[in-house]
Amino acid sequence: MSVFSVFARLVEQLADLLQPLFHASAAAAAIVLFTALVRLLVHPLSRAAARGQLARVKLQPRIAELRAKHAKDPKRLQQAVLELHAEERVSPLSGCLPMLQLPAFFLLYHLFSSSTIGGENNGLLGHRLFAAPLGGRWADALGGDGVFGQAGLVYLGLFVLVAVIATFNSLRAKRTMAAGPLAVGAVGARDGEQVPGLGAVGKAMPFMSFFTLVTVAVVPLAAALYVVTSTAWTAVERAALYR
Repeated sequence: MSVFSVFARLVEQLADLLQPLFHASAAAAAIVLFTALVRLLVHPLSRAAARGQLARVKLQPRIAELRAKHAKDPKRLQQAVLELHAEERVSPLSGCLPMLQLPAFFLLYHLFSSSTIGGENNGLLGHRLFAAPLGGRWADALGGDGVFGQAGLVYLGLFVLVAVIATFNSLRAKRTMAAGPLAVGAVGARDGEQVPGLGAVGKAMPFMSFFTLVTVAVVPLAAALYVVTSTAWTAVERAALYR
């Protein structure tokens, strides 16, 4: 039995448990609950990443001293910065740990993009969120009743939710950039100099959250639910961890 068959059965069983509360949208509720469980499991990693990020920010004055000391020896500067991270037990890669949640997204994407699972018809494709099939995409809704049809309204609701979350993230990003660069890794720049490209990244950062809208529009609705739930979780989590 493949991992896809096991997960499909898990979603079906979870949907059966939630059916008395959510009726025809029980599978959608199961996906939201599954997403919350995934994020809860990786939360310790997110917390560790936040501690690492804040610790790296505190190291910036000492890194500036190393830049001045090893200004003419980039290799020695890089080694000294790595030694400083090791001494303070700060991992430059700690911020990548929460990316471990991505396999769950691809699993959902595959399940709701395939007509068969384990050689049998994919029963998950029969589930809906209100009038919108969980295996459908926004283009399918547009080709049906249009933007303001029953399925189209489901997507409009998701787009509004994503826009609200993205606006919240954008405002937080602008405040963060105004307070000063949090990114670490500018070991190649001297004091008072800006890392090449950092200004452009800083200007684009507040708008990056809005790219989630594109993802929601092109993936199956089940995967879009995962993305929206995970994005909302991230917004709340980061607001709490980076106070």
